[in-house]
Amino acid sequence: MKRRNLLAGLAGAMVAGCSKVAETEPMASLLHRAEDWHRKAHRALASNTALAPEFSPQDISPYFRGNGTLNPATPAYEAAAANNFADWRLEVRGLVNNPLSLSLDDIRALPQRTQITRHDCVEGWSAIGKWTGPQLGILLDQAYLSDEARYIIFRCADKLGGSDYYESVDLVDAYHPQTIIAHMLNDAPLPIANGAPLRMRIERQLGYKHAKYLTAIEAVAELGAVEGGKGGYWEDRANYAWYAGI
Repeated sequence: MKRRNLLAGLAGAMVAGCSKVAETEPMASLLHRAEDWHRKAHRALASNTALAPEFSPQDISPYFRGNGTLNPATPAYEAAAANNFADWRLEVRGLVNNPLSLSLDDIRALPQRTQITRHDCVEGWSAIGKWTGPQLGILLDQAYLSDEARYIIFRCADKLGGSDYYESVDLVDAYHPQTIIAHMLNDAPLPIANGAPLRMRIERQLGYKHAKYLTAIEAVAELGAVEGGKGGYWEDRANYAWYAGI
């Protein structure tokens, strides 16, 4: 736990440096090198499958706050919410040999993992919640990733500043046992503020990597041609660290 707190602090400090200064080319290059060191150090300190700490039901926070977008509020999303997300589809596409289009019932029918973990936000707050959903690796195996696939993109229904939110991880984090597609929080369907109907839980990374309002999972060979080329909404716009491991 002490190691996790230290790495959370280091990762947060890296992101805290993402100001106007960080947008200059020398500082952006320095942050990129620091991020690469952080990723290698994080994975050297523990195996690729080492688990983030899990907690008991007594540790669950009385309130798990929402953050970022609290409601996409688009006509399509509001119609889906009014219908209890009965027609929501999750696509698995890109560099796969068997593209998928899954309903919430399909997601619920897969083997489920439940984990009680701590969410660490780059803004400095944390909360402990109980999450349930299938492991991402199960879906990727069903979709049969091509040999060229190296990264997984998460597409979302929410927009910030007129642009779609997205995030990404490499295959190490995609296949981590605690990387799940959550549809429940604390034994109830996800609230809208927490990402209903589906969100990612990537337990060894900071909170902005846990994409909400999930609509598609896309396998790609490189990140450079995706949106702004840095692997995520905040990475593209504010030089947030792409690897936010804790």
